[in-house]
Amino acid sequence: MKNSSKKNFPGKNNKDYKKKSDLNYYSKNKNRTEKNERFLNNSSKNDNVANLNKNDKYNTFSSLKRRKPIFKSNKDFSNKNPDDQEFTSKRNFDDWIWGKHSVYETLTSERAINRIWCTSEIFSSDKFYILLKELKAKGVLIEEVSWNRLSQLTYGASHQGIALQLASSKTISLEQLIGFSKHNSANPIILALDGITDPHNVGAIIRSAEAFDCKGIVIPQRRSAGLTGTVAKVAAGALEHLQVSRVVNLNRALDEFKKNGFLIVGLSGDGQLSISNFLEKAPLVVIIGSEDKGISLLTQKKCDFLLSIPLKGKTSSLNASVAAAISLFHLTSK
Repeated sequence: MKNSSKKNFPGKNNKDYKKKSDLNYYSKNKNRTEKNERFLNNSSKNDNVANLNKNDKYNTFSSLKRRKPIFKSNKDFSNKNPDDQEFTSKRNFDDWIWGKHSVYETLTSERAINRIWCTSEIFSSDKFYILLKELKAKGVLIEEVSWNRLSQLTYGASHQGIALQLASSKTISLEQLIGFSKHNSANPIILALDGITDPHNVGAIIRSAEAFDCKGIVIPQRRSAGLTGTVAKVAAGALEHLQVSRVVNLNRALDEFKKNGFLIVGLSGDGQLSISNFLEKAPLVVIIGSEDKGISLLTQKKCDFLLSIPLKGKTSSLNASVAAAISLFHLTSK
């Protein structure tokens, strides 16, 4: 290994050769370097000069973090090119609010809130901690996320550690819903959703529930779509005439319904009793499960009856909103 360098450059001293080659290189390229520097200085106003920096490809992420927020509202893109407008169309921010002051004013104004994202630092503030604790008890989904995750959700806006999404309708407590339903009907029917995350399905179910004079609907805090703008749009105005309660835990809510004389009925393809043969007359809570998983096993154990909708064709299941409409037709026509 000691003689390998001599083989590559026979008859020359390696150190001397390196020095001479370095001197020759810099002397030959001195003028070229000065020209390049003049070129870069004169081209600073050129928009494409950033492409000459070889380090750009490796510093993309760090440079993005130093940039100003991409936008604060959709209005900022009104005069920009179509590519930017297409980028913002991936998420509609009309019902979003972020920033400590804006969010705090919204929370204290008692507007309907669908969901809140915040970093752990927010909980160190007494005023936010108390408000968030009260909202969580009312069924508002509060999700603790990292600063970077919140920046992703808001597309780089100056969120200051907290953001929220407004709800399209106010919700009431479970106790209020039970009292309201029993006061307005001898045998009220209330729908409960279990794991339905598609807002179009939730909106269609709300529309059917109001059409068949249900007295309310229960939506769990997690594993369910909230009262977003899409839900309100699909519901076609029905959300304004239907009481909604958003609960932290669906199974505990079902226990509360049982204490108040409600029968719990679940719709399931494995139900042994056909819904057309169900003749019970009592206050009912009808549980609608998701299309892929149906009602969870723990929730099925809370049911007094598991009802099935008899199908005559080769299709093995129905869309959740369709199943809800059919079941409500049978249950309200008796």
